[in-house]
Amino acid sequence: MSIRSLAVSFAIALGAVLSARAASAAPGGAPPAPAKTVVLVHGAFADGSSWSAVIPLLQARGIKVIAVQNPLTSLADDVAFTERAIAEANGPVILVGHSWGGSVITEAGTSDQVKALVYIAAFAPDVGQSSIETLKPYPPSPGLAHPIVDAAGYLKLSPEAVAQYFAQDVTAAQARLIATTQGAVRGKNFEEKLTKAAWQGKPSFYVVADKDLMLHPAFQRAAAAHIKAKITVLPTSHVPMVSRPKDVADVIIAAATAP
Repeated sequence: MSIRSLAVSFAIALGAVLSARAASAAPGGAPPAPAKTVVLVHGAFADGSSWSAVIPLLQARGIKVIAVQNPLTSLADDVAFTERAIAEANGPVILVGHSWGGSVITEAGTSDQVKALVYIAAFAPDVGQSSIETLKPYPPSPGLAHPIVDAAGYLKLSPEAVAQYFAQDVTAAQARLIATTQGAVRGKNFEEKLTKAAWQGKPSFYVVADKDLMLHPAFQRAAAAHIKAKITVLPTSHVPMVSRPKDVADVIIAAATAP
């Protein structure tokens, strides 16, 4: 190859590289933003399997999902587990909490990595509040009238309480699975005060379970209004992610695809 031919080939190659760079820098050719990861945080009397019907619906949309397995031993412990999941995501996160998990994501979700919060029939305390304090204005929960308490102060629900109060709108087989896989929660967790409130600076979404016998629906509506969340009301028990997984997935997807 002559020197002239080599110079022409080099010029063509260089032009192609510069054109590609210009295209990527232009608004229409900008590289896509990093994909968001949904981090699912279960509540008391549950474990990560409570999201088993929602997870495949999210994955079918190409969304990466991490389900936290909370130890339920303290607020700090559950927050630490959730923070590790956020770090594992290594990119923008949509943080989802059910029930007690709402308190956990409220404390754990202040990182810039967290882009939105989704509360599913959940606590959403303010700084200096405990979960149990937020319930004081509302009627006692029939689902918590007779918990099983062990010598260390950990609570569980009987299979009968799960079927009657916690998950009254799921199949008998699903209720038995929930009762069998539930995590025992330390009762003192609900008395621990939050030091952060992620919803103060994040877009929030809230699914109100309108037939809930664990957290009063009026409590949920007030909590959602207080945090200025976008509200979706579902006619479900305390576990809409089990009884109405598509509807719950739709709310999470809306949070994940919001600008």
